[in-house]
Amino acid sequence: MNFPLYIAKRYILSNSKNNAINIINRIASMGIIVGAMALFVVLSVFSGLKVFSLSFTNDIDPDLKISSTLGKSFFITPEQEAEIKKIDGLASYSKIIEERVLFVFNDKQEVTYLKGVDQNFNKVNDVKKTLYNGQWFEPNTYQVVVGYGIAQKFSMGLLDFNNQLEVLVPRPGKGTIESAEQAFNKSDVFPIGIYAISEDLDSKYVFADLGLAQELLEYKTNQISGIEIKEKTGADENAIIDQLNTIFKNKITVKNRAQLNESLYKMLNTENIAVYLIFTLVIVVALFNLIGALIMMILDKKGNLKTLFNLGTEIKDLRKIFLLQGTLLSVFGGIIGLTLGIIIVLLQQHFQLVMITPTLAYPVVFSIENVLIVMGTIVTLGFIASLIASSRVSKKLLD
Repeated sequence: MNFPLYIAKRYILSNSKNNAINIINRIASMGIIVGAMALFVVLSVFSGLKVFSLSFTNDIDPDLKISSTLGKSFFITPEQEAEIKKIDGLASYSKIIEERVLFVFNDKQEVTYLKGVDQNFNKVNDVKKTLYNGQWFEPNTYQVVVGYGIAQKFSMGLLDFNNQLEVLVPRPGKGTIESAEQAFNKSDVFPIGIYAISEDLDSKYVFADLGLAQELLEYKTNQISGIEIKEKTGADENAIIDQLNTIFKNKITVKNRAQLNESLYKMLNTENIAVYLIFTLVIVVALFNLIGALIMMILDKKGNLKTLFNLGTEIKDLRKIFLLQGTLLSVFGGIIGLTLGIIIVLLQQHFQLVMITPTLAYPVVFSIENVLIVMGTIVTLGFIASLIASSRVSKKLLD
């Protein structure tokens, strides 16, 4: 048997004759347990908040989005569409047009995005589930679906035929403009549905038929500003992107969901790292108790260590005893703390003990990744603390 490991386990399981040392050991153990539990719970909470925050954009953003690198729009041929359909891992795609336009309703004005979509859009984005009121528009009509924020700004209801929503789009071309009417393409549209996702997104889009958007922008029937794609589960995203670039001869830009919301992802990841570092600092402070407890144990067992040294045990093996003792305490404390943290997280997931609002539970996500992060942090810091404490064992101390 490994002699230092055997002695280290004996020291962990047995109580010291000095009651003060026993109390210090218990405090050190509790610090590790509470630190591991708190770190895991906080990481699980931030994982939940990340999923919760991204759920809003996931309702309206595709897995992949194609846009032109040469301008606002590009042309797609029937041959290219046929090749897109053959891509392995691609579940569905939708042709879209996005353009900032002016909406006017009862002398109120708002500049926002008109998003023209084809009939496949609901296969790519499950936007219908975000409908707050009304229904989705019918193809080849002048019906539109507006956001809750826009409806509030305009004090606008649905199917109000006495007060029409007017959309104005700057007319393309060159030359002198003789009147304001010649500067814009205009059309009256009819709100038939209201969607509600989040405060920012509810004022971003007005959804309309692709044909209507092409008519207002004077686009040709095969001219679009983008393609949104839904992937099959487990699809190779990089392979799909490579095939799309081949089809369009590298004249497009393809972005995934994370790239479409780059600033949001960066903010969430930065917050997660900041919280991890803060709670790791708390664990570092708690592990000073472990260093103190091990040093007190070394002084308490000084006589035993001297006997072992005189019997031929090397100093490095004596140091290893307390290195292993501290590391084992960290491992056991981390396991107990993680177990308690997992219980708390699972209870919150299933029984919604803590609520943000009367209908919304505080989001938490149980993740094996968080378990490994916490356990790795506790064991690594515990090993370093034990290494510092065990270095106190020296020939000079025993003499």
